[in-house]
Amino acid sequence: MKYGLIGEHLGHSFSKAIHEKIGDYVYEIKEIEPENVAEFIAKREFNAINVTIPYKEKVIPMLDYVDDSARKIGAVNTVVNRGGKLYGYNTDYSGMRALVMRVGAEIEGKKVLIIGTGGTSKTANAVVTDMGAKEIIFVSNVEVAGAFSYDEVYKNHTDVDVIFNTSPVGMYPKNEGCPIDLAKFPRVIALIDVVYNPIRTTLVSRAKEMGIKAEGGLYMLGAQAVYAYEHFMDSKVDKSLCDKIYNEVIKEKDNIVLIGMPASGKTTIGKLLAEKTGKQFIDTDDEIVKAYGNDIPTIFKEKGEAYFRDLEAKIIKDVSKLNGALISTGGGAILREENVRALKQNAKVYFLDRSLELLMPTSDRPLSSDRQALEKRYNERYDKYLASADVRVNGDQAPGEVAEEIYKDWNK
Repeated sequence: MKYGLIGEHLGHSFSKAIHEKIGDYVYEIKEIEPENVAEFIAKREFNAINVTIPYKEKVIPMLDYVDDSARKIGAVNTVVNRGGKLYGYNTDYSGMRALVMRVGAEIEGKKVLIIGTGGTSKTANAVVTDMGAKEIIFVSNVEVAGAFSYDEVYKNHTDVDVIFNTSPVGMYPKNEGCPIDLAKFPRVIALIDVVYNPIRTTLVSRAKEMGIKAEGGLYMLGAQAVYAYEHFMDSKVDKSLCDKIYNEVIKEKDNIVLIGMPASGKTTIGKLLAEKTGKQFIDTDDEIVKAYGNDIPTIFKEKGEAYFRDLEAKIIKDVSKLNGALISTGGGAILREENVRALKQNAKVYFLDRSLELLMPTSDRPLSSDRQALEKRYNERYDKYLASADVRVNGDQAPGEVAEEIYKDWNK
């Protein structure tokens, strides 16, 4: 490996995609067990690497030189091999500061809560200290010197203004996790979550629902990679590259989700869009049929609607964890809030709003098999479609026109 990333669990990593957009080199992802890290570093068989959880602190004694700012922080995420000597840096600092500025989080004079006590929490501490935080407290679910328990924070520190999550809670594949109860912090004005997969964690989604400025760690990941590249190649780059990389990666990694009534054209339009975008097409109804081994009317007949909805929720939970997919959902997928939350973690959701008079009842849709049932479903669900969507699209157009409208919005 000449360039790459080392860590313990890296199946979720976007780093390869990001670095290979920045530099003309092959960037490898290498999972290493804790007992093998020292041997890997000692061999020095690399030009430059990034280091992630849980080795940002562990590698420091293995290096010949550690940059002053990285030593002050107590964590290294970038190691460069120069003539056999290893130099350590912390580009997470610059990446996190760039993310804070992007969110518009006011730090000066504020009380800040940092979730977690690992290497990234030390970076967050350095950033908010330099940005003038009035008070900084840490919370951990294990006993660590200098950190409060969650009970202590909920009892005595609900007056925090800004929250940073530097823990892996909520990270792929355990996307449903949420490290803290935001409802207990009425003064919070901004939230930063360093987790970038899923793109929008449960914590970030809840913050936005509460009107709090919030963003996940994808922008930070791209920015720190740009700064790491400067160390890799010992050259400076235009920092506008941070925005360019973020926009490109989110287009590649984010899913497109189509919601709408049965017979609104989701499958047809989804396949057209998949061809235009190069994304993998997935129809959740098809996945349900595969999982059960029979068609949807049979599932309803043999097991009932509740069973079907449970199976649908399981399928949606799984496909929502994918990146870069085009997902067509069943007409009732939006009936459960858990489905909408899961889909939105890695997607932009489009509602194909097709007029009732243009929708046709069919026998393969148990809850809308005749005109009366179809109208009932339409009236029950319409507001839910609007509330669940990021974008409403005129579904009365021809399929190609609808697909083109979504494609243009996606690429604007």
